[in-house]
Amino acid sequence: MSEGKQQSSPQSGADVGWRQEALAIWRSFPNRAMFGVLLVAWLLLFQFLGSSTFGYVDTPSLLRWMYNAYNSPFSEDQHGDLIPFVVLGLMWWKRKELEAASKGIWLPALIGLGAGLVLHVLGYVVQQPRISIIGFFIGLYFLSGLTWGKSWLRRIFFPFILFVFCIPIGSLAESITFPLRMIVTHISVAISQGLLGIDVVRDGTRIFDARRTFQYDVAPACSGIRSLISLLALTTIYGFVTFERSWKRVLTMGLAVPLAVAGNVVRITTVIIAAEAFGQTAGSWVHDYAGFITFAVAIACVLLLGHWLREDRQTGGQGGAL
Repeated sequence: MSEGKQQSSPQSGADVGWRQEALAIWRSFPNRAMFGVLLVAWLLLFQFLGSSTFGYVDTPSLLRWMYNAYNSPFSEDQHGDLIPFVVLGLMWWKRKELEAASKGIWLPALIGLGAGLVLHVLGYVVQQPRISIIGFFIGLYFLSGLTWGKSWLRRIFFPFILFVFCIPIGSLAESITFPLRMIVTHISVAISQGLLGIDVVRDGTRIFDARRTFQYDVAPACSGIRSLISLLALTTIYGFVTFERSWKRVLTMGLAVPLAVAGNVVRITTVIIAAEAFGQTAGSWVHDYAGFITFAVAIACVLLLGHWLREDRQTGGQGGAL
């Protein structure tokens, strides 16, 4: 029994150490009470006067509206539930840098806080909760800057910028998904006909063979929008964490679009090949599971690019030559 207690003590000690470190960092921050009061007031504003839209979600709370947008059936915005935890995790990862930042009240942040409030009022009046969401996060950002200063704001710009992924796309997705569907359909059919010699016909976003033994529709859910958003979030995080130079970060982030399109083209083309060889059921099976493989390949491509662009590449090469 004594041995069992000794085995569990390291884990307990690690847990206590984590809590003690977090508490010590928090106590080192000035103006904690001021920040707490402002934060509560800001949250209460958006809880009770956050949304003037009482359609599908009958609530004055913008926070509740956001939760419903992330978790409603067939939503393309489920990632919104995870982003706050990702931001907090990255802030914990940068805790030494944030703790070392000089802190103090910075009154110019009132301008940014006011801009966030104006955006919310605009969104409230015109019944556009997405505008209010932008105002909510802008205000939250500058609220912390008012309490802890310009240096703090500069250091939390990333990961705070990731909150852009908390803005629900919702019905606006159609303007993105339809062009993606058309691009993927055109390319997949061209590859099947020109390179593989498969006799398929395209009708809008529908794909079928000449004998009509199989038929598929590249529906909005198959457009690749989820892969695009997920890859864009991951490449943004990877770019900022890995690189210091802006052009490398932008290049890494920009890679999300061609990778998402290419992955979906491979998936749809594979569906056509499977359906041509084994029938409609086989194509449907590939449709359901091939996305995981193409997404994993896309992540591997991002990591390969990161390895090629790594900051110490030039230095390492010179060291090897010497």
